[in-house]
Amino acid sequence: MPKNGMLVRITLALAAAAALGTVAVTAAGAAQTSNPTLVGAGSTFVQPLINTWTQLPNPGGSPFTSAKNIDVTYGGGGSGAGVSAITNGTVDFGASDAPLSAFNPTCAACYQIPWALSGTAVIYRIDGLTPKLRMSGAVLAKIYLGQITFWDAAPIKLLNPGVSIPHTPITTVHRDSSSGTTYNFTDFLSSASTPWKNTVGKSTFPSWPGSNTAQGHGSSGIAAAVANTNGAVGYVDVYYGVTAHLDFMKMKNKAGNYLLPNAVTIAAASKIDTTPSAVGELSIVNPPNTAAYAKAYPISTYTYVDVRQASNQPVAVKAFLLWAVTTGQTYAAQNIFVPLPFGVVSWDKQRISQIHG
Repeated sequence: MPKNGMLVRITLALAAAAALGTVAVTAAGAAQTSNPTLVGAGSTFVQPLINTWTQLPNPGGSPFTSAKNIDVTYGGGGSGAGVSAITNGTVDFGASDAPLSAFNPTCAACYQIPWALSGTAVIYRIDGLTPKLRMSGAVLAKIYLGQITFWDAAPIKLLNPGVSIPHTPITTVHRDSSSGTTYNFTDFLSSASTPWKNTVGKSTFPSWPGSNTAQGHGSSGIAAAVANTNGAVGYVDVYYGVTAHLDFMKMKNKAGNYLLPNAVTIAAASKIDTTPSAVGELSIVNPPNTAAYAKAYPISTYTYVDVRQASNQPVAVKAFLLWAVTTGQTYAAQNIFVPLPFGVVSWDKQRISQIHG
């Protein structure tokens, strides 16, 4: 699997001529039109899924059922980088885990389309602790505010009765740049903690409080920092926590249940909002305390693809995105994503049809 920030390309059209959209000439002198190449950048959250899409076998000369002979190049770098790139028109699509309204400047001439669904895992390393740690949003906010500095503090022990927790200092780990995963994480903390909401709030790149902190680039950077630091806690897209073999906290939802992020609990959370707003936004953080959401993981999120309304390559962009939100969803589970609900797919199809040249 390519590392974050590394470009990945469907294997059929690696020639410079294809990348430039030029015409290649065979030795016999016959002209052949090169494949259209789409370039994307942004979210590391969705990158594992995109990597799978762009590494599929290519029988018959096409990786996509409905997007014949399209090549895709994608570089992760964070949601902020993706929004900046599509705003400046340097890519064909950007990817972000936070809605466009969270960024300044933003891309007013863009459509945002929810195209993947997963969750943010809270990861930790506490040597000598065997049981999965239980955690609430309010206590986690106190940890990230720097108000709780040791793992055996009373509020944590109260959530974990009978568990012997070492007297280990806490290191909070956060992203080093604008991030949609950070937005999802701080949105959750804001919904669970009034002190956090009033002092830090939800943001793609907040001013982090606390003194014993560390940072990482992308989810892989946070996963590495937590893995290398006894007493560390961080937040990553579920895929990165699983592949790094890190412990996940059981997060308390509003129904009072302590849950891990998985296909069932993320799908349960998604049901709170399956109809995007007029500008494509959805919010599924911390669903209410009702029977319908008793098994809902509270830090779940949709993630978006951002594309200019007037695209330089509308035919190829529309074909790729239509494939991604339909057939492409069959590759969701293997990357620890949940297939999009029917209502979201229906909305996506309509929005994709509005992209023009």
